[in-house]
Amino acid sequence: MSDGVAGVNSVSREVVEKIAAAAAREVPGVAELGGDVARFFDRVLDRIGLDEVGDATRGVHASVKGASVEVTVVLVIAAGAVVADVITAVQAAVSSAVSGFGLTVTGVNVKVDDIAMPSSPGL
Repeated sequence: MSDGVAGVNSVSREVVEKIAAAAAREVPGVAELGGDVARFFDRVLDRIGLDEVGDATRGVHASVKGASVEVTVVLVIAAGAVVADVITAVQAAVSSAVSGFGLTVTGVNVKVDDIAMPSSPGL
């Protein structure tokens, strides 16, 4: 055990984005992550067999400065969900998940980009 040994530790932006995306996806009422353009490109990648590319961090951007992190989440909300409740739950989930890695969350910004409407049978 090396008590008292100093060093510089850091967590990359991509790692923070993956943590935040996973936390946001678990919130009830979140249908998808990402804006229109990101979701479009993901559908194209899915069709050509690259369905894993971009999925892990889609819709999430993190700004990491040392141990301080600010996260922005763009999401699609499920029809019928209460927007304010989903936003509050996403902020809490992301903050908790990222803080669990020893980082200080200075803010979690949430943008609702779309509403996922239920599919109608016969259309």
